[in-house]
Amino acid sequence: MREEHAAGKPLTATVEERIIQIIKEGDLQPGDRLENEHDLARRLGVGRGTVREAIKGLVSRNVLTVRQGSGTFVSHRHGVPNDPLGLTLLKQDRQLALELLEVRLILEPEIAALAATRATDGDLRRIVSQCDRVEKLILAEEEYQQEDVEFHRRIAQASRNRVTSTLVPVIHSSSSLNIDLTHNELRENTVRYHRALAEALRRRDPLGARYAMVQHLAENRRYILAPGPGDK
Repeated sequence: MREEHAAGKPLTATVEERIIQIIKEGDLQPGDRLENEHDLARRLGVGRGTVREAIKGLVSRNVLTVRQGSGTFVSHRHGVPNDPLGLTLLKQDRQLALELLEVRLILEPEIAALAATRATDGDLRRIVSQCDRVEKLILAEEEYQQEDVEFHRRIAQASRNRVTSTLVPVIHSSSSLNIDLTHNELRENTVRYHRALAEALRRRDPLGARYAMVQHLAENRRYILAPGPGDK
């Protein structure tokens, strides 16, 4: 690629699209590391400043994420805007959390059933590995929400439906509203239901996977409905 670019299209925008193409051609997955600025600049035939600006643009589009001292990585948000469901201006209350969970109950049990029949061996290894990661964080009493989202995204990815692997994390992240993720019983049940899900998927048991997901989400619903400190 030379410094020239398509007429009417800024060079930075052209480089952004080329980087997206590199991600696709390399089959890079969320969490995978991108080449450094120097190598990208040489590969694309542009200056490092242009690459740097393109990366900033892709970070703002949630395609990439930059970790200070570690490098640039493919974002887990798959280019999804910060508020794709338009929920920012809605009252962030228990009712909204319940409505989001209803959507999850409609989608995720069937997604889990599909994953049980379509997952590759590699998918199953990644799901079990992520299950282990969430469990370690919970047992260490550390924050685990993002890794929990990733566990569900990997199940959606294993369903071999590209829409679900993008949609599930968006809904899942939003539906954490009004759930007390520090509650000991909820944390313990999360470990239990994640294990049940992972085991059903490993057995390639669609009915078991569907049931485990329903149970998991029903438990979350119970905690949303539980009276809060300010409730009478």
